[in-house]
Amino acid sequence: MIELFHSLSDWLIGFADSDWAIAMLAFSSFIESIFFPIPPDPLLLAVAIAQQDIAILLGVMVAVASVAGAVVGHALGMRLGRPILTRMFSETKIAYVDRLFERYGTWAILIAAFTPVPYKVFAIAAGVWRMDRRKFIIASVIGRGARFITIGVLVFLFGEEIEKFLSDNFEKLTFGITILVVMSGVAWYILHRRRRARMTA
Repeated sequence: MIELFHSLSDWLIGFADSDWAIAMLAFSSFIESIFFPIPPDPLLLAVAIAQQDIAILLGVMVAVASVAGAVVGHALGMRLGRPILTRMFSETKIAYVDRLFERYGTWAILIAAFTPVPYKVFAIAAGVWRMDRRKFIIASVIGRGARFITIGVLVFLFGEEIEKFLSDNFEKLTFGITILVVMSGVAWYILHRRRRARMTA
Protein backbone atom coordinates (compact mmCIF):
# COMPACT_ATOMS: atom_id res chain seq x y z
CA MET A 1 0.00 0.00 0.00
CA ILE A 2 2.85 2.39 0.88
CA GLU A 3 4.60 1.56 -2.41
CA LEU A 4 1.39 2.32 -4.30
CA PHE A 5 1.10 5.63 -2.44
CA HIS A 6 4.67 6.61 -3.39
CA SER A 7 4.16 5.51 -6.99
CA LEU A 8 1.01 7.60 -7.26
CA SER A 9 2.79 10.56 -5.71
CA ASP A 10 5.72 10.23 -8.15
CA TRP A 11 3.28 9.96 -11.06
CA LEU A 12 1.53 13.13 -9.97
CA ILE A 13 4.78 15.07 -9.50
CA GLY A 14 5.75 13.98 -13.01
CA PHE A 15 3.22 16.51 -14.35
CA ALA A 16 5.26 19.42 -12.91
CA ASP A 17 7.17 20.04 -16.16
CA SER A 18 4.30 19.26 -18.51
CA ASP A 19 1.88 21.55 -20.32
CA TRP A 20 -0.82 20.17 -18.02
CA ALA A 21 0.98 21.12 -14.80
CA ILE A 22 -1.33 23.90 -13.62
CA ALA A 23 -4.52 22.11 -14.68
CA MET A 24 -3.41 18.90 -12.94
CA LEU A 25 -2.45 20.89 -9.84
CA ALA A 26 -5.89 22.49 -9.64
CA PHE A 27 -7.69 19.20 -10.34
CA SER A 28 -5.69 17.16 -7.82
CA SER A 29 -6.18 19.86 -5.18
CA PHE A 30 -9.94 19.72 -5.75
CA ILE A 31 -10.32 15.94 -5.57
CA GLU A 32 -7.87 15.60 -2.68
CA SER A 33 -10.40 17.32 -0.44
CA ILE A 34 -12.97 14.64 -1.34
CA PHE A 35 -11.25 11.29 -1.86
CA PHE A 36 -7.79 11.50 -3.52
CA PRO A 37 -5.07 10.16 -1.17
CA ILE A 38 -2.16 12.36 -2.33
CA PRO A 39 -1.96 15.90 -0.86
CA PRO A 40 -1.25 18.67 -3.40
CA ASP A 41 1.81 20.03 -1.54
CA PRO A 42 4.53 18.06 -3.43
CA LEU A 43 3.10 18.97 -6.84
CA LEU A 44 2.53 22.58 -5.75
CA LEU A 45 6.15 22.78 -4.64
CA ALA A 46 7.43 21.30 -7.90
CA VAL A 47 5.25 23.46 -10.16
CA ALA A 48 5.95 26.61 -8.11
CA ILE A 49 9.71 26.06 -8.39
CA ALA A 50 9.39 25.53 -12.14
CA GLN A 51 7.27 28.71 -12.43
CA GLN A 52 8.64 30.77 -9.56
CA ASP A 53 7.30 34.08 -10.87
CA ILE A 54 3.71 32.95 -10.27
CA ALA A 55 4.35 30.81 -7.17
CA ILE A 56 2.08 32.90 -4.94
CA LEU A 57 -0.77 32.76 -7.48
CA LEU A 58 -0.33 28.99 -7.64
CA GLY A 59 -0.67 28.82 -3.85
CA VAL A 60 -3.88 30.87 -4.05
CA MET A 61 -5.22 28.63 -6.82
CA VAL A 62 -4.53 25.46 -4.83
CA ALA A 63 -6.23 26.94 -1.76
CA VAL A 64 -9.34 27.88 -3.78
CA ALA A 65 -9.53 24.50 -5.51
CA SER A 66 -9.05 22.68 -2.22
CA VAL A 67 -11.80 24.64 -0.48
CA ALA A 68 -14.12 24.05 -3.45
CA GLY A 69 -13.51 20.31 -3.15
CA ALA A 70 -14.11 20.49 0.59
CA VAL A 71 -17.48 22.17 0.00
CA VAL A 72 -18.40 19.21 -2.23
CA GLY A 73 -17.26 16.83 0.52
CA HIS A 74 -19.32 18.74 3.07
CA ALA A 75 -22.39 18.49 0.81
CA LEU A 76 -21.86 14.74 0.33
CA GLY A 77 -21.60 14.23 4.08
CA MET A 78 -24.75 16.25 4.68
CA ARG A 79 -26.70 14.41 1.99
CA LEU A 80 -25.48 10.83 2.48
CA GLY A 81 -24.79 10.86 6.21
CA ARG A 82 -22.49 8.64 8.22
CA PRO A 83 -22.54 5.66 5.80
CA ILE A 84 -20.31 7.58 3.37
CA LEU A 85 -17.70 7.99 6.10
CA THR A 86 -17.69 4.30 6.99
CA ARG A 87 -17.47 3.37 3.31
CA MET A 88 -14.52 5.65 2.55
CA PHE A 89 -12.45 5.70 5.75
CA SER A 90 -11.36 3.42 8.57
CA GLU A 91 -13.18 3.38 11.89
CA THR A 92 -9.98 4.55 13.59
CA LYS A 93 -9.86 7.74 11.51
CA ILE A 94 -13.57 8.36 11.94
CA ALA A 95 -13.36 7.94 15.73
CA TYR A 96 -10.41 10.36 15.83
CA VAL A 97 -12.32 12.98 13.84
CA ASP A 98 -15.42 12.50 15.99
CA ARG A 99 -13.40 13.20 19.13
CA LEU A 100 -11.91 16.37 17.67
CA PHE A 101 -15.33 17.64 16.57
CA GLU A 102 -16.82 16.98 19.98
CA ARG A 103 -13.98 18.81 21.70
CA TYR A 104 -13.14 21.66 19.33
CA GLY A 105 -16.00 22.11 16.85
CA THR A 106 -15.11 24.59 14.10
CA TRP A 107 -11.54 24.83 15.38
CA ALA A 108 -11.07 21.20 14.31
CA ILE A 109 -11.71 22.24 10.69
CA LEU A 110 -9.24 25.11 10.92
CA ILE A 111 -6.52 22.86 12.33
CA ALA A 112 -7.21 20.05 9.84
CA ALA A 113 -7.19 22.50 6.93
CA PHE A 114 -3.65 23.56 7.71
CA THR A 115 -1.93 20.51 9.17
CA PRO A 116 -1.01 17.24 7.37
CA VAL A 117 -3.96 15.31 8.87
CA PRO A 118 -6.44 13.91 6.28
CA TYR A 119 -8.57 16.97 5.63
CA LYS A 120 -11.02 15.09 3.42
CA VAL A 121 -12.27 13.11 6.42
CA PHE A 122 -12.99 16.35 8.28
CA ALA A 123 -14.72 17.90 5.26
CA ILE A 124 -17.15 15.02 4.87
CA ALA A 125 -17.57 14.62 8.64
CA ALA A 126 -18.46 18.32 8.90
CA GLY A 127 -21.40 17.63 6.59
CA VAL A 128 -22.39 14.55 8.57
CA TRP A 129 -22.28 16.64 11.77
CA ARG A 130 -24.39 19.32 10.04
CA MET A 131 -21.78 22.00 10.65
CA ASP A 132 -22.89 25.40 9.41
CA ARG A 133 -21.61 25.70 5.84
CA ARG A 134 -20.59 29.34 6.21
CA LYS A 135 -18.45 28.62 9.28
CA PHE A 136 -17.01 25.58 7.54
CA ILE A 137 -15.99 27.61 4.49
CA ILE A 138 -14.46 30.41 6.57
CA ALA A 139 -12.38 27.95 8.61
CA SER A 140 -11.35 26.12 5.44
CA VAL A 141 -10.32 29.31 3.64
CA ILE A 142 -8.18 30.42 6.60
CA GLY A 143 -6.52 27.02 7.05
CA ARG A 144 -6.04 26.06 3.42
CA GLY A 145 -5.04 29.59 2.47
CA ALA A 146 -2.42 29.77 5.22
CA ARG A 147 -1.01 26.39 4.23
CA PHE A 148 -0.73 26.69 0.46
CA ILE A 149 -0.11 30.42 0.13
CA THR A 150 2.73 30.06 2.65
CA ILE A 151 4.34 27.52 0.32
CA GLY A 152 3.83 29.84 -2.64
CA VAL A 153 5.36 32.82 -0.83
CA LEU A 154 8.37 30.81 0.37
CA VAL A 155 9.06 29.47 -3.13
CA PHE A 156 8.60 32.93 -4.64
CA LEU A 157 11.15 34.38 -2.21
CA PHE A 158 13.70 31.58 -2.03
CA GLY A 159 13.15 29.34 -5.07
CA GLU A 160 14.75 25.89 -5.05
CA GLU A 161 16.62 26.67 -1.81
CA ILE A 162 13.38 26.25 0.15
CA GLU A 163 12.56 22.77 -1.22
CA LYS A 164 14.75 20.76 1.15
CA PHE A 165 13.75 22.92 4.12
CA LEU A 166 10.04 22.33 3.45
CA SER A 167 10.56 18.63 2.83
CA ASP A 168 12.46 18.20 6.10
CA ASN A 169 10.45 20.56 8.30
CA PHE A 170 6.94 20.72 6.84
CA GLU A 171 5.19 19.16 9.83
CA LYS A 172 7.06 21.37 12.30
CA LEU A 173 6.31 24.45 10.20
CA THR A 174 2.60 23.68 9.90
CA PHE A 175 2.37 22.89 13.60
CA GLY A 176 4.02 26.17 14.53
CA ILE A 177 1.85 28.27 12.24
CA THR A 178 -1.26 26.39 13.41
CA ILE A 179 -0.46 27.40 16.99
CA LEU A 180 -0.05 31.02 15.87
CA VAL A 181 -3.36 30.94 13.98
CA VAL A 182 -5.20 29.39 16.92
CA MET A 183 -3.67 31.86 19.39
CA SER A 184 -4.62 34.75 17.10
CA GLY A 185 -8.17 33.44 16.88
CA VAL A 186 -8.44 33.05 20.65
CA ALA A 187 -7.05 36.55 21.18
CA TRP A 188 -9.54 38.00 18.70
CA TYR A 189 -12.42 36.13 20.39
CA ILE A 190 -11.42 37.42 23.84
CA LEU A 191 -11.07 41.02 22.60
CA HIS A 192 -14.40 40.73 20.78
CA ARG A 193 -16.17 39.53 23.95
CA ARG A 194 -14.60 42.28 26.05
CA ARG A 195 -15.64 44.90 23.52
CA ARG A 196 -19.21 43.60 23.52
CA ALA A 197 -19.23 43.52 27.33
CA ARG A 198 -18.13 47.18 27.47
CA MET A 199 -20.81 48.16 24.96
CA THR A 200 -23.57 46.46 26.97
CA ALA A 201 -22.31 47.68 30.36
